[in-house]
Amino acid sequence: MTNTNPTFREGDRVVLAEGTYQGTPGIFLRLSGDPRWAEITERNGEVRSHPLVWLAHAAS
Repeated sequence: MTNTNPTFREGDRVVLAEGTYQGTPGIFLRLSGDPRWAEITERNGEVRSHPLVWLAHAAS
């Protein structure tokens, strides 16, 4: 489930739809220095970077 046309705003609830930590929920913060990567705040409060194409909007 690759996200080929992402549209995320600061504060959006997201989930990692791909990758090693698939299913990890978080809050979208911003794009990182590389626009192909995004920073999210994970449930444990840590800010981590992940490839933008791995993110999907979380179900409401």
